[in-house]
Amino acid sequence: MRKIHRNPNVMWREEVDALAEVREALDRGDDVEDEGTSVLFSGGTMLSLNYLGTEIWKLCDGRSVEGGVAELLPRFDVEEEVLRADVAAFLDELAARGFVTYNE
Repeated sequence: MRKIHRNPNVMWREEVDALAEVREALDRGDDVEDEGTSVLFSGGTMLSLNYLGTEIWKLCDGRSVEGGVAELLPRFDVEEEVLRADVAAFLDELAARGFVTYNE
């Protein structure tokens, strides 16, 4: 089973004010896909993450990809297969950029 780990050389911060605004917008039913709630920094590269990306990033602590999907599923109004595909694509993008690593 593949496990995912954040690269320890990546600095990151969660944008507390933006996170609060996104949570309020979600409560109203607004679309927040393009709203950043955290920022990753590594080797001169900066990446802004939206709410789902931030929540996925926080789960990259050695748990399995499946475990992360299981934890996220009750928190997001989405079909399991859609979430699984989104999480896998996002993690593959982070891995390609060196922000996370997989191991067995």
